[in-house]
Amino acid sequence: MKTFAAIDVGSYALELKLFEMSVKSGIRQIDSIRHQIDLGTDTYVTGRISNPKLDEMCRVLREFKEICDTMKVDDYRLCCTSAVRGASNAEIILDRIRQRSGFEGSVLSNSEQRFLHYKAVAYRDGRVFDELLDKTTAIVDIGGSSMQVSLFQDGTLITTQNLVLGVLLLNERMMHLNARSTHFEELLGELIDTQLSVFKKLYLKDVTIRNLIVVDDYISEAYSHLPDIGRDGKVSEAEVDYLLDSIRDHPISEIARFLAIPEDNVTLSHISALLLKSICALGSIEDIWIPGVTLGDGMAYEYAESKHVVPKGHNFERDILSSARSLGKRYMCSRKRGETLEAIALAIFDATGRVHGMGNRERLLLRISTMLHDCGKYISMANLGECSYNIIMSTEVIGLSHREREIVANVVKYNHLEFSYQDLLVGTFDLDPPTCLVICKLIAILRLANGLDRSHKQKFMDVKVALKNDELVFTLNASTDISLEKGLFDNRSDFFEEVFSLRPVIRQKGM
Repeated sequence: MKTFAAIDVGSYALELKLFEMSVKSGIRQIDSIRHQIDLGTDTYVTGRISNPKLDEMCRVLREFKEICDTMKVDDYRLCCTSAVRGASNAEIILDRIRQRSGFEGSVLSNSEQRFLHYKAVAYRDGRVFDELLDKTTAIVDIGGSSMQVSLFQDGTLITTQNLVLGVLLLNERMMHLNARSTHFEELLGELIDTQLSVFKKLYLKDVTIRNLIVVDDYISEAYSHLPDIGRDGKVSEAEVDYLLDSIRDHPISEIARFLAIPEDNVTLSHISALLLKSICALGSIEDIWIPGVTLGDGMAYEYAESKHVVPKGHNFERDILSSARSLGKRYMCSRKRGETLEAIALAIFDATGRVHGMGNRERLLLRISTMLHDCGKYISMANLGECSYNIIMSTEVIGLSHREREIVANVVKYNHLEFSYQDLLVGTFDLDPPTCLVICKLIAILRLANGLDRSHKQKFMDVKVALKNDELVFTLNASTDISLEKGLFDNRSDFFEEVFSLRPVIRQKGM
């Protein structure tokens, strides 16, 4: 039996969740402590978190640490989200957490944060999750600074988009507009519809949303206190209207007592409910599931999965690849060409495993690189490398950290440009030397694979790769002329040999 602590430094609260987990019993939450603190508004208004807020945050985290020590917690994870992520003093915040509480923390990228929520939902009730995904389903993740909408069709992720429609951000804008209560919903609706109309035009042309899965901190709590509503997390559109009517028709103090929430949360619940109502209007909704999960649940599941405490359920890697494939389709990457590159690149990766020392995660990043290898052509064929880099860095791939996205972007970029390890190390401030070395290795593999299919005619669909002494031998079945490929292969072999001390060699059959 292991005890795990998940600490969430969120935009409007600090939360500690304690879990017991074992192979026999799975994951069981044993305690939860939540402290309300508005870090997000500081970041959205001033771009940094003020010292008084930092002092309060560290005091509470120190108390969390004492609880963890008393409970003899085996392991923990502390994650900061959008409030710290968007703050100009983020590194100072992490250092202060370390010095004053004893916790080592990290800042999640938006895609990592949403992916943890997504994992938590899938683990909460796998049967309901899979049933909903049988039809076109949107996972709506409402946060403090933004809202993530991930669209699934036939169980496959077809797009995920981050919209600047966070609860705290919208609340701040409404306060700035000094909206009167009589015009609150009208003005807020205009702000929401501006972005949702663009999302609908771009991604819902031939798609009708049937089911919604909602992750948030306010609607979940509100429905949990409404009698006979939201049992098992299931609600209807009529019950969304019921919550909105209840908030509209009663004073804030009365609503706070009725829903058993702080008065400050009533307006935020109102905004969340309006966001949900607007999303419902985009489709023909049959089921709405609000599982009530938080980031801490996702952290616990990911930890349990890494320790083999729980069996693998939903195929999350498939969703990451689906997200990348959707991005490639948007920028008109050739799927057939990408599949050929992927097959060759993975054959090289697998054959040289004991030499390159990389693992499954790097293999996944290589697969994504092959899918996006020429996305920059959509903008410029002359400046393909730089344009590809900018597209990938400007677009989220769900489940990838900022560092991993940087790896993919640079691998694709230097597949087309001359590579200099020193230029990469100097020009990219947030990548350390080991990460740059991973980029270098993946570039060498992708370049070699690219050279074998340079004519884009998929001549080498049947290729065998084997490591023999100091040579990497490619045995090809090709009945057509491969003079172009041989020439480019020899040219790219030099860089591969420099990186791995292996000389690639072609042996052709069928001629």
